[in-house]
Amino acid sequence: MTQFFESNTRGTADYGWLKANYSFSFGNYYNPERMQFGMLRVLNDDMIDGGTGFGTHGHANMEIITIPLIGALKHRDSMGNDGTIRFGEVQVMSAGSGVEHSEMNASQDQKTKTLQLWVFPDRENVTPRYDQKSFDIDNQINTFVNIVSPNEMNDGNALWVYQKTFFYLGIFDSNTQSNYNIKIPKNGVYLFLIEGEIEINNQVLKARDAMGITDFESFEINIVSKSKILLVEVPMN
Repeated sequence: MTQFFESNTRGTADYGWLKANYSFSFGNYYNPERMQFGMLRVLNDDMIDGGTGFGTHGHANMEIITIPLIGALKHRDSMGNDGTIRFGEVQVMSAGSGVEHSEMNASQDQKTKTLQLWVFPDRENVTPRYDQKSFDIDNQINTFVNIVSPNEMNDGNALWVYQKTFFYLGIFDSNTQSNYNIKIPKNGVYLFLIEGEIEINNQVLKARDAMGITDFESFEINIVSKSKILLVEVPMN
């Protein structure tokens, strides 16, 4: 089964320094039909002005994944981590029993664009943890690169989280095809098209459109124009 989510149906927010698009209910945006996709609770598409960002705030019992699309973020947290996450890198944080952090635009005058995703964990109150890793997506064309996987199924090449979820990023040339095979039976896939144009099951997706796919073993993606795709496989319950 597939469900199409057009980009202009997302929630929006404009705080001046932050312009955001919400795939699921978040902040002042509430849509009872857009609460989550399985264990995927948040997919925020943020543009942050230079010299601004998210000040210190807290989380608990959530797996948080941040993907810079343009620019860089300065990260600090209550675990003592202090560094920068740049385009080409991915950040994960298991909030567990509780963590405070800030994410600020590393530039004073350039905007940064990021995707932040939250996934419900499969266990609660773990010791908070943080990690980040660089992935050479641009030089691995026409394939999905695994950037996040379950902690018990991680091969050391991807970051890991406390949930049976897999994140993939891929850049694909126009007029190509890609097949995705489900990793864990009964999981679903939330596919978010960052750039380009693709077709799945006779449905055309354009930049920032998404599709939820459930009850399948594999599906085919037709790449219409050069595209960058984020694919998230998650448990549905």
